[in-house]
Amino acid sequence: MNSAKEPSFRESVDLMFNRAVALMELPPGLEEKIRVCNATYTVRFGVRLRGKMHTFTGYRSVHSEHMEPVKGGIRYSLGVNQDEVEALAALMTYKCALVEAPFGGSKGGLCIDPREWEEDELERITRRFAYELIKRDLINPSQNVPAPDMGTGEREMAWIADQYKRMNTVDINGRACVTGKPISGGGIQGRTEATGRGVQYALQEFFRHPEDIKASGMSGTLDGKRVIVQGLGNVGYHAAKFLQEEDGCKVIAIIERDGGLYDPNGLNVEEVRNWIASHGGVDGYPTGKYIRDGSKYLEEECDILIPAAMEGVINMSNAENVKAPLIIEAANGPVTAGADEILRKKGTVIIPDMYANAGGVTVSYFEWVKNLSHIRFGRLGRRQEEARHQLIVDELNALDSHLGDAWTMTPDFKQKYLRGAGELELVRSGLDDTMRAAYQSMREIWHSRDDVEDLRTAAYLVSIGKVADSYRALGL
Repeated sequence: MNSAKEPSFRESVDLMFNRAVALMELPPGLEEKIRVCNATYTVRFGVRLRGKMHTFTGYRSVHSEHMEPVKGGIRYSLGVNQDEVEALAALMTYKCALVEAPFGGSKGGLCIDPREWEEDELERITRRFAYELIKRDLINPSQNVPAPDMGTGEREMAWIADQYKRMNTVDINGRACVTGKPISGGGIQGRTEATGRGVQYALQEFFRHPEDIKASGMSGTLDGKRVIVQGLGNVGYHAAKFLQEEDGCKVIAIIERDGGLYDPNGLNVEEVRNWIASHGGVDGYPTGKYIRDGSKYLEEECDILIPAAMEGVINMSNAENVKAPLIIEAANGPVTAGADEILRKKGTVIIPDMYANAGGVTVSYFEWVKNLSHIRFGRLGRRQEEARHQLIVDELNALDSHLGDAWTMTPDFKQKYLRGAGELELVRSGLDDTMRAAYQSMREIWHSRDDVEDLRTAAYLVSIGKVADSYRALGL
């Protein structure tokens, strides 16, 4: 897939960082301090399974501690290695800075295929990995707070949180040691959908700006736009589902590990997801054209391409053939630095991963705050909000009876207006506000500086500037 000149994921992150800092006036020492990874811990531990000892290798990397705790997911994949984890940790630093989540960047990974192990075996492996990290304060509510990533979810986060509580029995804030937990275990409404929902909000904000739509060579709104999604995991599924059901997009292709489906009339995202759940892949799905090499559909005509799985899927070997005028990076690093240069020269607009998939860490931030405050959002104010709304409805009712047929309230108005905001509504509101504000900070630089050609460079400029300000405030 890669040519000799294809940069690795870590090299891509460094190249993009270097392109941005070349446009900044940072002291060389501070530039180096921001770029390098502070520390990476490698652990090799044994777990007795199936009658013999198995040794596993895991990592936890801390990129920057300009703010603490540091934050970043834990992924389970056979592709996990130190370079990948350090690159992801760097992206987390910039991502948190861009969306103003008060964290430094971290990342973790375990070199394992979770599908090879039974649930009870996976729990033992996860608890031992967590033990190794917890005893070194690499999982801690005030120092290092993991979250789910590729190959992990609520279940693994619940195991890690329980392991932390077993080892720190008097820590009242113990649940805040990890985010992405199930609701019953201290999680927050809207966390599972958060990254996909953030992708939707990012596209909605992009389409609020006619100048940006024009830059991509498109016009109009999201309604009717043709979308191709690569990877129908948690992120890709929720992004595609919300865009289809709420914004009127037409999902014309879905690419999975066993192949791709294409239907110019649109695929039903929910039905494809259910098919994958019961059949293990998209092969055999009754509608749409199936091909085994699903990556070919990355090159199909569409309006919006959403790579939502692995890094490096759009690279120097296929970038020239990608026809989408707008790419939104729902995954981390799906476009290599080499491909990024090719696409920019073609005029393709890329909404970068650092911003596009920041919904996960944003809602993780809300969950962390909820755990530290020990109260769910909306509990104190919801009924009082409803009572105040009731006063207005009562006045409108009086007006309604006085005016008779001359004026009447819209059906369902009372029900909708009277309902106070619960946790899910507040989480979605906070996420929407975060995605809007972060996009506006990027586009301001994109459109105001002649030396900034793309949103990715603008995102790096915003985030590196904020990290630099934090270090200066610390006296560095």
